[in-house]
Amino acid sequence: MPKAKAAPLTGQLTVVGLGLIGASFARAAREQGLCRLVVGVDTDSSVCRAAQDMGVIDRWETGLLEGCRNADVIMLAVPVLAAGKILQQLAADPDTSKTVITDVGSVKGVFARAAEQAFGNLPPGLVPGHPIAGSERSGVTAADARLFCQHKIILTPHANTDPAALELVSELWRRIGADVEHMGIEQHDLVLAATSHLPHLLAFGLVDSLAQRDENLDIFRYAAGGFRDFTRIAASDPQMWHDIFLSNRDAVLQQLDVFNTDLQALRQAVTEGDGHFLMGVFTRARVAREHFSTILAQRAYMQTMDKELIFVAQPGGGAQGNIRVPGDKSISHRTIMLGSLAIGTTEVDGFLEGEDALATIQAFRDMGVVIEGPVEGRVVIHGVGLHGLQQPPGPIYVGNSGTTMRLLAGILAGQPFDATLTGDASLSKRPMNRIANPLREMGAVIETAEEGRPPLVIRGGQKLTGIHYDMPMASAQVKSCLLLAGLYAEGSTSVTEPAPTRDHSERMLQGFGYPVEVHESTVKIESGHELSATYIEVPGDISSAAFFMVAASITEGADVMLEHVGINPTRTGVIDILKLMGADISIERVRVVGGERVADIRVRGSQLKGIEIPPELVPLAIDEFPVLFIAAACAEGRTVLRGAEELRVKECDRIEVMADGLRTLGVQVETLPDGIIIDGGPMGGGEVWAHGDHRIAMSFSVASLRAGLPIRIHGSQHVATSFPNFLQLCARLGMRVSAEVGE
Repeated sequence: MPKAKAAPLTGQLTVVGLGLIGASFARAAREQGLCRLVVGVDTDSSVCRAAQDMGVIDRWETGLLEGCRNADVIMLAVPVLAAGKILQQLAADPDTSKTVITDVGSVKGVFARAAEQAFGNLPPGLVPGHPIAGSERSGVTAADARLFCQHKIILTPHANTDPAALELVSELWRRIGADVEHMGIEQHDLVLAATSHLPHLLAFGLVDSLAQRDENLDIFRYAAGGFRDFTRIAASDPQMWHDIFLSNRDAVLQQLDVFNTDLQALRQAVTEGDGHFLMGVFTRARVAREHFSTILAQRAYMQTMDKELIFVAQPGGGAQGNIRVPGDKSISHRTIMLGSLAIGTTEVDGFLEGEDALATIQAFRDMGVVIEGPVEGRVVIHGVGLHGLQQPPGPIYVGNSGTTMRLLAGILAGQPFDATLTGDASLSKRPMNRIANPLREMGAVIETAEEGRPPLVIRGGQKLTGIHYDMPMASAQVKSCLLLAGLYAEGSTSVTEPAPTRDHSERMLQGFGYPVEVHESTVKIESGHELSATYIEVPGDISSAAFFMVAASITEGADVMLEHVGINPTRTGVIDILKLMGADISIERVRVVGGERVADIRVRGSQLKGIEIPPELVPLAIDEFPVLFIAAACAEGRTVLRGAEELRVKECDRIEVMADGLRTLGVQVETLPDGIIIDGGPMGGGEVWAHGDHRIAMSFSVASLRAGLPIRIHGSQHVATSFPNFLQLCARLGMRVSAEVGE
């Protein structure tokens, strides 16, 4: 049976002006059954007849008041400067006093002023609007009911707008597929002046300038794609744009003045051969579209699917072969941060092109650092020195990267400018007082949302003083944050850990020539020194390698070689724990690269046994515990983890989410406030949920090697942004994991 249409939203809809926009809106409204009657009004009767013959409208009139009589909603789809006279006629007709009136003009200030002049005030039923959609075709014959689908419509209600009228117009647009947003009138005109009006003005001007030269024939004969885009824009309706520029004159001039200043700076850079300035412009511009799309969508820096991705892990796979996992995420973050604060140019190979590290790159680009790449793991950072960062143009958006937010907070605490750190919905739920409170002890002024959650507003110009901080909980991010703040603090800054954590920050500071004192569990630095640019080769991430270490350990006959993996002694907790469980792991070809120990790790299949995980190893394997839980589920006997409460404040509550999934597979699990108890045994299959946490998804993928039935892992889409080639490496080793799109 065909699906029944929803009830009409209104009675009579009158569309004044049957050009492309008006006719497309009328056709969409009629096809969707949004109103009982669609009336078209146009002074050209031939246009009206064509619209009726095409099924765009139900009936038509050439007279405005005749066509608007009995209308519940009037849509003005006329040129910007023509709206004023129409509004005056409508204001003089008492029949339209309670009618909802909206429009599609691209300048809202002039429309609102015309309405106020016509009616004496802005009527409650007036809902100004502007669809960001169009076509190179024009006229009623180009009417397209899907023209507005997945395009934005900006409504600009005024102070007196009736909420019911606003909701009605919003719903009309939504029902025809548009994405409705609300914005102030002045803000709309300023934004559109920059994003639409100024580009059209430049296109008209450039094409006209080139067309009037003597060599114009060759210019157009050899026009490349970029210039063709200018000519396409310049082919727009001259009368329409004439009206727009005159109507939005002040906002266009404001944007034109700003652009002219920037253009003069570009000219000077070309004149002086200032390649550094040009590279800064080009690298920022190259990623600008994706950067702002990311912020507006509140998503990660690498595009994830709009729909859910489900990993389907089939039992019966194997684990044989040699692979190299992506670069270490922790080191990748720090190369960008310290390279930006160094003097000179830092070159990086093996950089992890994942979501979090890309967020760090964008953060420093926002603060004026020129960063080339990443291209196939290579990044070039043109450092500005400790005091060379510039105030970002707006809030710094770090996506889902808690590392970026926490470490960057330490750097920003010592800057002369204010800055705001924001993140996506997931990061906005994570606590930040662990860094905010000790930074405040140093003299930083930091404002947070409730319960210390993002956004973080960090006030500049504060005098920082070094402190000694005894960390209540082991955390490499907190330690690194305070050390980075210490670069700007008077005197010395020292941190004592209750247990060892990864020491990449200390090692890399020394690699950049900054003196660091390490004595047992205390790290100390003093301000007053400089960072010098260097070369860094990022080793493979041991956290990524951990999935395949466990995969090989739990699979009979497995033999896997993981090449060029970082084995920093503060990161090898996963190896130590697996060895205590009886894993067959050998470390081969140990060498030092850029101050970090690197090795090839060979893992063979073995029979694991349950253990009580030593407390001192917990902070050294905090990110690897989800997959270690899988190892525990495959081991003989009981595994007990305590002292890992930090797992509850990661991308999700990893203790509860892993426990839920393991129970689904038939594993005996008991959760503790700070850990978990797992009794090893046979595993079945079933539906488990990763809740968007990449480590959860990859861990249950590994579980399939010992499962009796398929495992379907919902919410796996973020794996692509953190470990882009995970599925390919699984396939190379013989694991049977694939992906399918969910609802």
